[in-house]
Amino acid sequence: MKIGITCYPTYGGSGVVATELGKTLALKGHEVHFISYAMPTRLSSYIGNIFYHEVEMYSYPLFEFPLYSIALSSKMVEVVKFNDLDLIHAHYAIPHATSAYLAREILKNERKNNKQIKVITTLHGTDITLVGLEPSFLSTMKFSIEQSDGVTAVSQFLKDKTISTYKIEKDIEVIPNFIDTDKYKRNPEKTTGCFRKNFAEAKEKVLIHVSNFRPVKRVPDVIKIFALVREKIPSRLILVGDGPERSECERLCRELGIMEHVKFMGKQDSLPEILSIADLFLMPSQQESFGLSALEAMSCGVPVISSSVGGLPELNLHGETGYIAEFGDVERMARYAVELFSEEKKYKLFQKNARERAEFFNEDKIIGYYEEFYDKILGK
Repeated sequence: MKIGITCYPTYGGSGVVATELGKTLALKGHEVHFISYAMPTRLSSYIGNIFYHEVEMYSYPLFEFPLYSIALSSKMVEVVKFNDLDLIHAHYAIPHATSAYLAREILKNERKNNKQIKVITTLHGTDITLVGLEPSFLSTMKFSIEQSDGVTAVSQFLKDKTISTYKIEKDIEVIPNFIDTDKYKRNPEKTTGCFRKNFAEAKEKVLIHVSNFRPVKRVPDVIKIFALVREKIPSRLILVGDGPERSECERLCRELGIMEHVKFMGKQDSLPEILSIADLFLMPSQQESFGLSALEAMSCGVPVISSSVGGLPELNLHGETGYIAEFGDVERMARYAVELFSEEKKYKLFQKNARERAEFFNEDKIIGYYEEFYDKILGK
């Protein structure tokens, strides 16, 4: 197949999933064309049949705001025509599915043998639960989803939310996010060697959180949970990522007197190594349609304590791979952490369960679902 993929190229979950999907499809022999305004961050190594097409933006005095959606549609038309693509896979409904719809309409009478490009849209979360709820986007969101030839969602929660919120009358296939379990696995050398000593003493437990530090991730709650855990258990906190709330989080650590026990790592590419020294992953999010960073931790054998929102209960099984609690209930989450650290036998069982649960979302298995879905939409 010849597949066009459009995504946001940043560190967010949708961009990560889209890029890893494209890379694996390419390794399986498909021709993959990424179409975006910048090179996806995870597209860091050469793979023979992956191609990147940058959307050119021009500045005109008449236009107060950049017309990215239209420029993206034009680039899609160009890439489809000159590379004979079979489908465009749009990750995030607005503006990507909207642009793909426009490109498909433009191409209707311009391709050989009247070959029609198919549009598949994958819903990732905030496009549905946040962006699309803006009154100015609501009608466009509904239209773009319903005009797609195929639609997938990363969790049952997100599928149900989309149908109920937008009154969608279209089949939505649930295909969850995935993980490279060979890459994301616990490295014993990092766990017990000098690497871990850079973060904590041997007797200390290591708690970790990874996010973009947006308010919806509730990183201050992570810090409050850690402060309560540290009162009972010698421990350290690693915060990976960056974003609008980082300065406030640093201020909170100083206010609570725990700054020397917290390490702000910023954005990192070597997550498996860092996760290998972690004992517990914290995700107290207010919204989370799937929880990709929690899955990455679980694949490294790290139990998860999370909120019970969105798709998290579908991933993090309460009392098996970790614990869930109402978002904002930092005291309960802290109690769960202390309880788990205090019962070694249970903790080791949770570690084992977390890794086994992650293997359910193995990359090859889930991408096989995408290939089957592509064939279905293409009528093969």
